[in-house]
Amino acid sequence: MDDRFLYAGLIRLHVLHHAVNEPIYGLAMIEELARHGYKLSAGTLYPILHGLEERGLLASTEERSGSSARRVYRATPEGKAALAAAKLKVRELFGELFNDDSQEEGADA
Repeated sequence: MDDRFLYAGLIRLHVLHHAVNEPIYGLAMIEELARHGYKLSAGTLYPILHGLEERGLLASTEERSGSSARRVYRATPEGKAALAAAKLKVRELFGELFNDDSQEEGADA
């Protein structure tokens, strides 16, 4: 079964988390997400970044270094607020998920 569609929101939250802490760019986020087991291509990540920007959660600027340019994303105040709200929801969900696991383990004993 392919359950990757379940992770889409987690990936967005992960991106937003990093953009709140520091400026981010596509390749670095692909590498960061890969460290957490998410295998994303640029064709998957950039629409996510653009979608977060369209919703006002990220803002981007083009930064030049010599002849090369890179689009850098930063969280907006709305993005920071959205992440803070999402953290509460995620904490509640994780509590339920892991509480259910420990109750199931106790029932098996």
